[in-house]
Amino acid sequence: MPESTTKSTLLEPEFLRKLEQLSLVSRKLVSGKIRGERRSKKKGISVDFADYRNYVRGDDIRFIDWNIFGRLDKLFLKLFEEEEDLSVYLLLDTSKSMSHGDPSKFEYGKKLAAALGYLALTNYDRLAVTAFSTVHTEQLEPIRIKNRVWRLFEYLGNLSCEGETDLPSSCKDFAIRYARRGIVVLISDFLDPTGYEEALKALLSRRHEVFAIHLMDPEEVDPKYGGHLKLLDSETGEEVEVTLNSGLREVYRKKVAAYVSSLQDYCSARGIYYMSTRTDFEIERLVLDYLRRVGFVR
Repeated sequence: MPESTTKSTLLEPEFLRKLEQLSLVSRKLVSGKIRGERRSKKKGISVDFADYRNYVRGDDIRFIDWNIFGRLDKLFLKLFEEEEDLSVYLLLDTSKSMSHGDPSKFEYGKKLAAALGYLALTNYDRLAVTAFSTVHTEQLEPIRIKNRVWRLFEYLGNLSCEGETDLPSSCKDFAIRYARRGIVVLISDFLDPTGYEEALKALLSRRHEVFAIHLMDPEEVDPKYGGHLKLLDSETGEEVEVTLNSGLREVYRKKVAAYVSSLQDYCSARGIYYMSTRTDFEIERLVLDYLRRVGFVR
């Protein structure tokens, strides 16, 4: 798929230029295997002084602070901040329930993944993407160079929306496949009858820094239709008939709000950064304003 065609179907060029001024923020330690563009709290050899420690026989004497030795008659070793690369993992739910809405949660999720992925590659982060449902689990193997961004857009552009949600199995498989610590962004509608707890636990088991982005269609939050309806589960095909009046609509709204609140509380109690957004909220505002305001990007 040509690069220009793929780009234009996902993100506007002006938005891409704005993204190039930002970077993802990691608030925890991450481990990198090569020297990159990021600063870590790990002590190594670089140009930025970080701290001192007592000299131990066998240490490199080039890093002894002789000025302190002259004053205190004790040997101290200078420590410096080390530059590391940051691993960024995007997990995108591609189950059938994500096809709901206009724009669909699936299309919105792809654009959000494209924006965050582009932002990562612009800053020379190591990027990997996994699309998951019960039908398929497809990976974009790690890339790190900005001129490979066309692979990200092509990968996202070729994805399809099918199958059921299986958050626990998908996240467990991901945790086994990617042990290297980094930022994990899980983009999903979290409509899984088996729950979300085991899935999030699996991501935390690898000590990743986890961001959960909960996508909702406006009609799912506040349905406008009413009367006697036949509802169809988009993933299982199960049908149910209901008569939706104002009272039942209010009960539904409260249940949705309670679910969102419980998911948010679960994430907050475990150090997971949670955010919910409706698909009628502009992607540019979400990334450039909201995510910047909460400290996810800078």
